[in-house]
Amino acid sequence: MENILNTVDVIIGDGATQSWAVLNANDALNTISKLLGSMETLSDRLVGEFSNSAQRILLKRTMFSNSFHADLNSNIIIDIPNTGITNTFITTITFSTLNNVMPVRNSAFNATNKGTAINAAVVLVKINATIQNVTLSYNKVNKSLTLNPQCVFWNFTLLQNLGAWDDTGCEFVSDINNRVTCRCNHLTSFSLLMATDIPPSLTEALDIITYVGVGISLASLVICLIIEGYVWKAVTRNSTAFMRHVSLVNTALSLLIADICFIIAAAIANNPLENQGKDLTLPVGPCSTATFFMHFFYLALFFWMLVSGLLLFYRTVMVFSHMSKSTMLAIGFSLGYGCPLIIAAITVAVTAPGHGYIQKTGGCWLNWSETKALLALVIPALTIVFINILIVIVVLFKILRSVGDNAEKENRHMLLAFARCVIILTPLFGLTWSLGVGTMVSSTDKGIHIAFAFFNSLQGFFILVFGTLLDSKVC
Repeated sequence: MENILNTVDVIIGDGATQSWAVLNANDALNTISKLLGSMETLSDRLVGEFSNSAQRILLKRTMFSNSFHADLNSNIIIDIPNTGITNTFITTITFSTLNNVMPVRNSAFNATNKGTAINAAVVLVKINATIQNVTLSYNKVNKSLTLNPQCVFWNFTLLQNLGAWDDTGCEFVSDINNRVTCRCNHLTSFSLLMATDIPPSLTEALDIITYVGVGISLASLVICLIIEGYVWKAVTRNSTAFMRHVSLVNTALSLLIADICFIIAAAIANNPLENQGKDLTLPVGPCSTATFFMHFFYLALFFWMLVSGLLLFYRTVMVFSHMSKSTMLAIGFSLGYGCPLIIAAITVAVTAPGHGYIQKTGGCWLNWSETKALLALVIPALTIVFINILIVIVVLFKILRSVGDNAEKENRHMLLAFARCVIILTPLFGLTWSLGVGTMVSSTDKGIHIAFAFFNSLQGFFILVFGTLLDSKVC
């Protein structure tokens, strides 16, 4: 047994990392599965109680009754409570460096994935009985990683028997003081996958960009609302101009409140750089409340842009139709706040009971990794962007066709100002949230993170410039 452990110890050592990278990249080979399978077969054939170890491997075989608890070199703690089993042998083999040579593939991606890392030792647990409740607590290898912990075991049958990590029957419990706790309903070879976070230096830079940008955005929105209040009577002399500025004011107000909620949410969440080694789990109640209002008001931002687009379409295409201010206001507020409220409420109702409404760590925001709750913002937002782009194309075509009509010169000027606001702000907002999805899907792409932080934090500035200051009727 000592010779076997010493041999495997050399095979999984740091010097073999490059060789394993070549083997793991070959989809025709299941070398790592053969190695783990051999160790599981060996553990089944052991007799009696004993322990043995090599530099990077610890093997223990012991007898237990009813409950089992073991601290394996402080790397992994195993708890099996109240099994009802008596005088049964359990074998554990801990591989402290196997995480360096095993692939990170699962059923959804292959060995070339660079966004995930095995962030704990690998432990093999074998017992000649059925176990339905085992708790494993892993000490993180890389303590800077905080995103998307996945409790997994090695499934030999995945990818046509190539073998891959699988989370079936395992669930994440907590991430406290750099120790991740998982619960599973079976025994085999376990470990922990985590998303590879962006570097702390870049995280700090993104925080600076975000908070400076949000400060500029808040100031811009306040200035925008003050200017709109000052010139309100002069710029709202007809129903079209009135509704245009109602839409602009509510767009600015929605973003202002959403930015304030963002600051509150940031205060609720623990910054990983400032709280290293501490519990980064988000408080569900306060974080869910902040997330709900951010979701609602960011949606309201887009739906008021839709109101602007529909009003522009109505005044350009349906020239001879007349709608009263009260009717337009009723339609505008129903769309601008009613639809966001319905979407936000349904999102909570569907995802909250399964604890999938918000992220567990990283910041107060809609969940992506488990329930894809973020799509409840992204899909309506991008749909509105698409609709508004179609509207702008139709409106520009109509305006250009009537360019020779002097009687409609002033109305055409107003519609062009209206169209400019919609045609510039809609793609900017759409681009911003497209980049937001990119940060979730490709969490390590530095360019996407920087671009999203820049555009997202300056949305208020864009509203001030393109919605208010460039309007000749205002300035």
